[in-house]
Amino acid sequence: MAADQNEPGARNLLDERRSKLDRLREAGIEPFPHEFRARVEIASVRAAHEGLRAGEETEASYRVAGRIVARRGHGKAAFLDLADGSGQIQLHSRADLLGDDEHERLVGLDLGDIIGAWGTVFATKRGELSLRLTGWTLLAKSLRPPPEKFHGLADVETRYRRRELDLIANPEVRELFRLRSRVVSEIRRWLDDRGFIEVETPVLQPLYGGALARPFTTHYNVLDRDYYLRIATELYLKRCVVGGIEKVYELGKDFRNEGLSPKHNPEFTMLEWYEAYADYEDTAKRFEELVATVAERVLGTTKLERDGAEIDLAPPWRRVTLRDAIHERTGLDLAERPSREQLAAALGREPEEAEGWGKLVDDVLSKLVEPALVQPTFVRDYPVELSPFAKRHRSIEGLVERWEAIVDGIEIANAFTELNDPDEQRRRFEQQAEEIRRGDADAQPYDEAFVRALEQGMPPTGGVGFGIDRLVIVLSGARSIREVVLFPAMRD
Repeated sequence: MAADQNEPGARNLLDERRSKLDRLREAGIEPFPHEFRARVEIASVRAAHEGLRAGEETEASYRVAGRIVARRGHGKAAFLDLADGSGQIQLHSRADLLGDDEHERLVGLDLGDIIGAWGTVFATKRGELSLRLTGWTLLAKSLRPPPEKFHGLADVETRYRRRELDLIANPEVRELFRLRSRVVSEIRRWLDDRGFIEVETPVLQPLYGGALARPFTTHYNVLDRDYYLRIATELYLKRCVVGGIEKVYELGKDFRNEGLSPKHNPEFTMLEWYEAYADYEDTAKRFEELVATVAERVLGTTKLERDGAEIDLAPPWRRVTLRDAIHERTGLDLAERPSREQLAAALGREPEEAEGWGKLVDDVLSKLVEPALVQPTFVRDYPVELSPFAKRHRSIEGLVERWEAIVDGIEIANAFTELNDPDEQRRRFEQQAEEIRRGDADAQPYDEAFVRALEQGMPPTGGVGFGIDRLVIVLSGARSIREVVLFPAMRD
């Protein structure tokens, strides 16, 4: 890790870099210029001269820029390693080419300084592709020492709190976030190619809804009332379906005021899509196709190696009812309506006063069933208590048409045949109000504006809520959501 600035040794390092900054300015050198034009990426230089033989010279000249990450040699010649976002290349500085002053000034720079450099390509006697410098310029003076790659950046707390250091020291972390970017791009491409329209709905909402979660609350000064950071985009997107946007999606941030865990960050990225005239069977087929397509395009395969097991994302995925999944793991049969006490006992504890039957079923699923589902699986057909926005099952009393997609022990998506009966939706809201009175802070508040929208008439609709962070965990092999979120929430 970069040294703590309060330590005496670190203070000296910072003072020394500040002194160098002052000396540069005294010499008339601007340490933070505005631009460096005609620069090419290091990767393109390496690609253009991949076959260069040891000792071979060229007349090809390039301008590159990046951070000094290593330095070797002294006297009239030195080698420096320069890294940009695309790769790394060796620079060869010689006093007879640069002039004594420019050469000495270059080799006197600190690790972490950012420079522009230009020169001709050659391969050293050892075959290392290099740039023989004919000039250079300082682009940004680094006033803090870079992280020690093999020491400080093994500390995960430092990596997550100081992500810029993590990115500087660990190229594999930069690659992970490039992967994440490609995943998001391919998801959008897949939906756009199938006629879905991307929209933007409010992040600040007068009433939160669309999930069972506790919201963040803020105050809107002009209106002198409390607003909420959205916990889901569901209710606004379904109002779009009512209005005639029959294939709609939104990809953006949601916020839930809940605990931290390897699978939970209070700020997270969600995709929700809704499709008129579809049901949860249709969305399951679409979803498994989407995930397999994204994996193929980003990774080049649908097969993942995780802890010695092969996970194949290619359709079709396994389908299992929630009743069967819980029975397999606990011996409890939801059709027999096991008591709150029985459900809590399966979890090894007593039920809490505010915990309703449905919340305990959800805990049994997330803590006992999910971790055991490694191969891609749709767990389907949930009790109505767990799903205030899902349509009643067409053939099984007491259930709704809902599935959750689980891969490598992680729930990555949730989907319904959407409830479109306004009177039934009103009754569900009233049931949720009873849960709120029981003390459940995660229950869904009554939303009259949404009920009025349903009264305009919403066609049969299938909807999916899809955790982007969790998909990236699965595709990358990460073990925590904090690895795939650039700046995760951290305890003090």
